Amino acid sequence: MAISLGNALIKNFLGKAPDWYKLAIIAFLIINPIVFFLIDPFVAGWLLVIEFIFTLAMALKCYPLQPGGLLAIEAVAIGMTSPEQVKHELVANIEVLLLLIFMVAGIYFMKQLLLFIFTKILIGIQSKTLLSLSFVVMAAFLSAFLDALTVIAVVISVTIGFYSIYHKVASGQEPHASHDHTTDMHIREVSRNDLENYRSFLRSLLMHAGIGTALGGVMTMVGEPQNLIIADQAGWMFGEFILRMAPVTLPVFFCGLLTCILVEKFQICGYGTRLPENVRKILVDFDEEERKRRTNIDYAKLGVQVIIAVWLILGLALHLAAVGLIGLTVIILATSFTGITEEHALGKAFEEALPFTALLAVFFSIVAVIIDQHLFAPIIQMVLSLEGSAQMTMFYIANGLLSMVSDNVFVGTVYINEVKTALTNGVITRDQFDMLAVAINTGTNLPSVATPNGQAAFLFALTSALAPLIRLSYGRMVYMALPYTIVLSLVGLAGIEFMLVPMTDWFHDMGWLSHHIAEAASQIAPATGH
Repeated sequence: MAISLGNALIKNFLGKAPDWYKLAIIAFLIINPIVFFLIDPFVAGWLLVIEFIFTLAMALKCYPLQPGGLLAIEAVAIGMTSPEQVKHELVANIEVLLLLIFMVAGIYFMKQLLLFIFTKILIGIQSKTLLSLSFVVMAAFLSAFLDALTVIAVVISVTIGFYSIYHKVASGQEPHASHDHTTDMHIREVSRNDLENYRSFLRSLLMHAGIGTALGGVMTMVGEPQNLIIADQAGWMFGEFILRMAPVTLPVFFCGLLTCILVEKFQICGYGTRLPENVRKILVDFDEEERKRRTNIDYAKLGVQVIIAVWLILGLALHLAAVGLIGLTVIILATSFTGITEEHALGKAFEEALPFTALLAVFFSIVAVIIDQHLFAPIIQMVLSLEGSAQMTMFYIANGLLSMVSDNVFVGTVYINEVKTALTNGVITRDQFDMLAVAINTGTNLPSVATPNGQAAFLFALTSALAPLIRLSYGRMVYMALPYTIVLSLVGLAGIEFMLVPMTDWFHDMGWLSHHIAEAASQIAPATGH
């Protein structure tokens, strides 16, 4: 029977998404203008934020770019924000966009080296707990000096490689054969249980690595973009930033490692699945086969990638250029010296990052609404009205709660600018400002692991090609992050409440820190980013 034009339009709208999801998005688009014009723009703003979070939560039903983009277009159309404000947010975050476009593609051309290294780690470390710890520590160390998105891009690239190796063999094909690893149609029945356990195993490693990026990213001024903004406002250099944060970040780091051990030992919240022996055998055989097949051309490629990896780490650690531009040099160097010169071969590297880059542009449109509708203003005013240690504690809590549902860099930037204004107006002392800056930085970095909304690295993992392969949904990610969320948030709060002031005073007494004068901090324009 021929389908009517009206039904065809409905069927085409958001493609294969469930009908109830399509109706929900249509309802959002109808309700928002009514609330904005007839009830209250402030309420409409928060409603939009909640709706956008819903599209992220349903990422496996429909990629968030389309429904989230429709909401953002409507928000601009009805005047919740302006095209100029959206452009301002995108320009302010140009380094983040460049990072996604070029750095993630650069990592794609390093995958031979990465798969080689991680395969050795995976088949070399038999203990799942020790393997999980190594992923957390490695991600934390790298994220302290590199960008968390870069680190998680590496882990995603390697994990997809691991997954595809087993999936090919489980489908009855040779490891090097051309194969579609997104469908289980050809998986033999005897392999399905191993495949599910393998998915669980890879999910846990990805989540451990994601948590590791948060543990390391909070420690240094280059770990996350908001750290740089806060350090700039406070006039802190690299070493001082580490010391200022240490009373909170060191206990959190070691408690994070302890949490990793406990969730693996007691198989809490989806952790604890071991690598199936059949899968291990396939990976060992693959590694041995790769070793036999490797020619001097392959060794030359690996050698070049090692040199490029050294350049990548040095370039990022020393901030020789914007992260995205360093990624562009990686693309140029890696392709030049490994013989990849065809346009279609280059294009494959950009397939993973560009949809997320577009989604991030939509995300910044929502951030523009948050700014124009002053959605956080009441919370900021309430917290600034408190006194003494209660102010530090509430800054940490308020930052943490907001960072769970919004961009943690945006939250950190808004708060540090408000505190800077209070310092300039003489409402708080310079020492109070320094303490509040620590509370803001740790508050935006630690509790934000609760959901993919707060941290770009988590959102990138959720919307990557890997997530559907290993069955990693929004709800499952929140569930698996829960033990870490509780521990990191509470230990961070205890550090703010009980350790920050006495340890900072001790650092002053030892001469490791000096008291700043109120004018020492530099002024920057408000900016956001991931």
